[in-house]
Order: sequence, then structure tokens, then C-alpha cells
Amino acid sequence: MFPWVDGFHWTPVHIIFLTLFFAAVTTILSTLALGIWRTAQDFRANRITKTYWRGIFADLPEAERRCRHEFAGRVASRTCDNAFDCRTCRKYADFAPLPAKVSFDNAGVGYFENVMYHRGHTWVLPELDGTLTIGLDEFARHLIGHPDSVELPPVKSSIESDGIAWSMRKNGHEIKVRAPIDGTVIATGGENAGWYLRIKPHGPVKLRHLLAGPEVVGWLRAEIDRLQMQLGGPNAAACLADGGMLMPNLMDAEPQADWDAVLAGTFLDV
Repeated sequence: MFPWVDGFHWTPVHIIFLTLFFAAVTTILSTLALGIWRTAQDFRANRITKTYWRGIFADLPEAERRCRHEFAGRVASRTCDNAFDCRTCRKYADFAPLPAKVSFDNAGVGYFENVMYHRGHTWVLPELDGTLTIGLDEFARHLIGHPDSVELPPVKSSIESDGIAWSMRKNGHEIKVRAPIDGTVIATGGENAGWYLRIKPHGPVKLRHLLAGPEVVGWLRAEIDRLQMQLGGPNAAACLADGGMLMPNLMDAEPQADWDAVLAGTFLDV
């Protein structure tokens, strides 16, 4: 049947068979090679994103690298040394079982108990079909108000955890929002939809690095303290309304503020 077999003779049947056979083999090998190439590219992109993020994390002020367990009151003081990635933290199991000492009360800005939060001020909601919905949290929404423009990633594109998920512009400032998790974009929303991205995660879902429960309360309180210090001076109190709640549309209400510094601290883009 094949030319290298003794006694082979070319016939029209042999030509047709061999043409189809080698076409099939070529297709299989090409598909395999393309899959390997894409996997290598994705791996390389992921490595680049993680390396870049760890460089940014190292430049964050120590006060902005506080451990989630400090926010919850499980420990008196602790600085994160693992780029906020609790999934690979060797100390996580030592602190997570300790009782939280922060109550679910006024954090100074609204939050939801059924979602998890990334420190770049996005929230993540696991859906029943295994996908994840990602939105901008209330702290960021109060700062920005209505963005002048939004640039969302195309459907079927990939986002990498701590890379850039989408970008916005407000009053001449570019705002880059970090992705809370790896995944492939399957749908996009926006400000009017109340959510920005819906993604299919890459592999098993691991959300341990996201803040939840009393950690969120402590974190948001710390973020409001940072905001008041960055706005500075006697006008800093103007960012809080009666009852200690963060005022909306602060970028419009306080145009003289150093918004480059505020936005960098909020979206971890120092």
C-alpha cells in the first residue's frame, strides 16, 4: 500500500489513498504544532505579566502592602511579601483559621457580601455556569463617576491576573484596571450594564487571593484613609459625606486634586 513496501506498484487507487493519507497527517501535525505554539505564547505572556506585576508590587509603599489578615483583625500587623497572591502564600494557612475581629458595618463605601474583591478595585462574582463576572467596585465608581470613555478587550481575547483588564479615560487621565484573574473574555458590558467583563477562567477556579468578608471592610476603610491623605489639607474631609460615606463623582467635585497619584494608588499603577 505504501511506496517503501516491497512489491509496491503505482495505481490510481494508491495515488488517491496516499494523497488523502498524507493530507490528514499534515493537518494533524499542523494542528498540534499550532496548539503547542499558542500554549507557549500564552505561557510567555503570563510570565511577562507576572514579572511586570511583581516589579510594580515591589514599588508600592509598605503601607499599601498590608496583609488581608491585618484588614480582618486576625493579626495586629503584617506586610504582604507575595504580591497579594494568597494562592501561593505559605503563611496563609497559619492565619486564615484565626477569628476575624472586624465587624460587617460601615466601611465608608458600599460593598456586597456575595462577591469577592481584587485590590485593584474590581469585584468578582462566580456564576452557576462556571464563568466569572467582573465589575468595578463602589470605591472606584465614586472616584470616577461617569468615565469619558471605556476601552474593553475584544471577545475571545485573554486577560492575565494583575495584567490590564480594560482601560478608561476621565478628565484627561488614563485609568488602567487590573484583571483579578486569568481567563478568556466571553462577553463585555460596561458602566450602564453594571459589570464590565464576563470570562471563562483558565483551568480550575482559584479565588483565594481575592478579599472577602471582614477583610473587605478593613481594606475599604484603609483605602478611604489613603484617599483622604492624598487629597490632603482641610479639604480632605470633603470626600466624605454625612455618616462617613464616600461622596460620589469625586474627580469632578475635586478637580484640583493630584489625581495621577490618587488613581495610581487606587488601581495599583505606581
